[in-house]
Amino acid sequence: MAHERLKCWRLAHELALAVYQVTIGWPATERYGLTSRIRRAAAAVPTTLAEGAATRGPRELRRYVDISLGSVSECGYLLLLTRDLGLLSVSDYTRLDMLRKQTGGLIWRLARALDQHRP
Repeated sequence: MAHERLKCWRLAHELALAVYQVTIGWPATERYGLTSRIRRAAAAVPTTLAEGAATRGPRELRRYVDISLGSVSECGYLLLLTRDLGLLSVSDYTRLDMLRKQTGGLIWRLARALDQHRP
């Protein structure tokens, strides 16, 4: 698959897996709230990149890259919120946020590269 060649996709997949792992122990009262929300935001990043990589050209891929950047940003806020609410430890927050920033940086570089190749 085309998306598996993208380093940003591989890192985004790692982020999604890590978010799922740390949220396993969260309270059942958050199952349909913050647990669901942060999991969806984290999973949306590699999902959107995979969908975009299957498009017909750089212009359409660029649109999906923008959407994935939005999901990276959403994930960042949700990590902060859950840390401040005490659902996420400071060490898990630091690890996940660093992974999120690395992922976002790679996606941003992909967006810039696509912009440079526009006709």
